Amino acid sequence: MGVFTFENETTTPIAPTRMFKAMAVETDKLSAKVAPQIIKSTEIIEGDGGAGTIKKITFQEGPKEGYMKHRIDSIDEANLTYNYSVIEGDFMNDKIEKISHENKIVASPDGGSILKLKTTIYTVDGADVSEDVLKGGQAKGEGMFKAIEAYLLTNPNECN
Repeated sequence: MGVFTFENETTTPIAPTRMFKAMAVETDKLSAKVAPQIIKSTEIIEGDGGAGTIKKITFQEGPKEGYMKHRIDSIDEANLTYNYSVIEGDFMNDKIEKISHENKIVASPDGGSILKLKTTIYTVDGADVSEDVLKGGQAKGEGMFKAIEAYLLTNPNECN
């Protein structure tokens, strides 16, 4: 098995607890609102929303048609951490076993927050992941983060 890891930090003017609530607690509800051109639906297949829960995200039809399933590995509101693994999806092909995401939100000096993200891609034996795939996945994650941020900035009563 190959293991490829990258880390990234993104800042936002949104307070840490509000951003955590949007990204970890209410993400199912917000995803289709903030990215309706991409996300068709999110449903819980197994679990109660806590660790061990498996969710299926269905993408809109067209060039991005498909789905993915992810499992919540841990969620900690007190420490603002949310970890999950993408365990299935039509985009994973025969090279990727799973993709794990470790998210931590911390306060920034200006009153906003910083999202610290560590992504680890586990590949099947002998498979390689190109730099383009890594950058593409990172860009999609940042795009969703910025869409949530924009939604929260224009809807100040959400996720309080």
